[in-house]
Amino acid sequence: MLYFVLIPAHVNSQELPPIISKIVIEGNQRIEPETIFSYLAVTPGDRMVSERIDLSLKSLFDTGLFADVSISRDQNLLIIKVIENPVINRIAFEGNYSINDEILGSEVQLRPRVVFTKSRVQSDVQRLIQVYQSSGRFAVSIEPKVIQLEQNRVDLIYEINEGPLTGVRKIRFIGNESYNDRQLRGAIQTKESRWWRWLTSDDTYDPDRVNYDRELLRSYYTARGYADFRVISAVAQLSADGEDFFITFTIEEGERYSFGDFQIESDVPDLNIEYLVTLIQGESGKTYDSSLIENTVLDLTFELGRFGYAFVDIQPRLNFDRETNSIDIVYEIAEGPKVYVDRINITGNVRTLDRVIRREFRIAEGDAFNAAKVQRSAQRIHALGFFDQVDMSQEIAEEIESDADEQINLKNKDRIELNLNVRERSTGDLIFGVGYSTVDALITDITLSERNLLGTGQNLSLALTIASKRQQFDISLTEPYFLGRALSAGIDLFSVRNDLQSISSYTQNRRGFGFRFGFPLTENLFSRASYSLRQDTIEDVGLTASQLVKNQEGTRVVSEIGYSFNYDLRDDPFFPTEGYALQFNQQLAGLGGNVTYLRTTASGQFHFSPFKEKIVFSLTFEEGFIDGLGESVGITDRFFVGGNDFRGFANSGIGPRDATTNDALGGKLYFITTAEIGFPIGLPDDLGVRGKIFSDVGSLGRLDPTTIAINEKGSIRASYGFGITWMSPLGPLRLDWAWPLQKESYDREETFRFSIGTRF
Repeated sequence: MLYFVLIPAHVNSQELPPIISKIVIEGNQRIEPETIFSYLAVTPGDRMVSERIDLSLKSLFDTGLFADVSISRDQNLLIIKVIENPVINRIAFEGNYSINDEILGSEVQLRPRVVFTKSRVQSDVQRLIQVYQSSGRFAVSIEPKVIQLEQNRVDLIYEINEGPLTGVRKIRFIGNESYNDRQLRGAIQTKESRWWRWLTSDDTYDPDRVNYDRELLRSYYTARGYADFRVISAVAQLSADGEDFFITFTIEEGERYSFGDFQIESDVPDLNIEYLVTLIQGESGKTYDSSLIENTVLDLTFELGRFGYAFVDIQPRLNFDRETNSIDIVYEIAEGPKVYVDRINITGNVRTLDRVIRREFRIAEGDAFNAAKVQRSAQRIHALGFFDQVDMSQEIAEEIESDADEQINLKNKDRIELNLNVRERSTGDLIFGVGYSTVDALITDITLSERNLLGTGQNLSLALTIASKRQQFDISLTEPYFLGRALSAGIDLFSVRNDLQSISSYTQNRRGFGFRFGFPLTENLFSRASYSLRQDTIEDVGLTASQLVKNQEGTRVVSEIGYSFNYDLRDDPFFPTEGYALQFNQQLAGLGGNVTYLRTTASGQFHFSPFKEKIVFSLTFEEGFIDGLGESVGITDRFFVGGNDFRGFANSGIGPRDATTNDALGGKLYFITTAEIGFPIGLPDDLGVRGKIFSDVGSLGRLDPTTIAINEKGSIRASYGFGITWMSPLGPLRLDWAWPLQKESYDREETFRFSIGTRF
């Protein structure tokens, strides 16, 4: 773009420049002359001073409205000739397959009906290239094409050659002595390109992800005692063929430390220091772990917040003893500045509505800032199961003040903004379950569910069981925030036909509906009330069936109310590694219908991981008792144990049986306890393959008095086994092999079970 001025400079100081009698505009088609005049530094009557003419020329170019501008003189006339930049008619993208037009269009600054300039086009090209590089396509090339139209309009076409995904061929580490490359590759998010990672993007090069990996490495080492650890450099080199990157992390491990003494120092009056000391995590002499320090700060902040100390600042001070390789930790508690939450900003949610996320926050706009409540909010949002990633950050709020015609951004140190960024995951499940036993042969279960229906947080589930001996259909809808309150409400419809001929010599039909209401009592304690009305029918009773079964042939109506309490302190509701959960349930039948009973069940699960290598110990139990309240308990209301809940035994494989017909009769009292250890089996962690060993112990017994001969010892049964779980591209696949360790001669066994599911 060139411009020139044909204005002669004055020859000497005694000759004054001529006076402009008139300014003539030429070449403008779309832009009004008055608009051009407004950018000039001269007007008719002014002298033709070269400096002011030059300033006018630059001012016109700076508008971006013109491709070329020239100024000339004809005696006392000042002639301005312009060539207007065209106006964009439309913007299109061609060759983009991995990123859609909507995303690319949001990145470019130019828009239809905006003036076209080459500089802005080049700026947009660079912006689009950055978008592609952030998605792992570093070989992308983008060429803008301009199609001239009538009336000085153009179509702008971005021709895109996306190129292949730029993978990560190799990840290397320099300076690591305590942990090998394989262990460190498992600690970071970036992965080496492999064929099985076609469902993820972790094996494509992303500089932001590499920076995040630096922090992951730091956390990995400092959680294992290496408090001096640092990443010296992280270098990515493109291969000669331009298809992959080689990433090299140069690290310095430093010495390994243990915890020394712990102490709390406080400037805040009236604090119970002795109580706060009990909240400190870690033990003197044990390996230093930075995560325990972070957890302690959060626990202390949360407890102080509960007691009304909203504005406290807790800083851990580390005192290194290089001779003993120990670190003394002093938690300094001081009165912090009074900080309030100004705004809560949520980004990244495409399907999930904002209100679904906001209602999980334990802190609101205008509240005093509390780090523990912020962390708890992030945990609750993650526990929804709608997001793969939940990142919470904070920054000082800005206030815009207007000073005359100028806007000024001011920092407000007493107010902060909470920024939540989420990455959504698929919340629909299509689960295929397959089981096999020598008694029941093949069983197929299909469950279709959506845990975030239309982004509202509602849970819709449809379950269908197709088997030679059982057909079942269930539909369930749950609204977690009924009437805009922390009250969940749900409705269930069900129809079950269960062929139990090979187990108990009858067929059962069950149809009905139910309502559920639940609400939190505390942060971790949840209660639920329910009502159901169903019709149970026992039919097709075999001629050789137990007399106890024949006596119950026919239809019964069961009207049941119930309640439950659930206390959950697990770190993750889906794949827990730490914490525990307890549940208690009771159901009472007899308010209507023709059946009476009181059923009580309780269960619990405990998880802990004492090592850092993802070995998880789990202990679970469940037990139940049903009382007929003066009436006999029907066979359809008793407990049956075996199959999935007691591996090594078939469905209804243990418990009381008719001594003559061997029909399973169920029991009024049962318990099951399971001990399990989950562990990696040496394959790359991102494959999702884990092994497990387990042992189940339980019993089922106690029937109402009868004159029929019954095999019922109420003895303890036990089994042991191992299994494999694989998070396959088609969903979780589970294989279990189990064998009875303690059994009765009339029990029915099952050695192998497996299931597979897929997400959509």
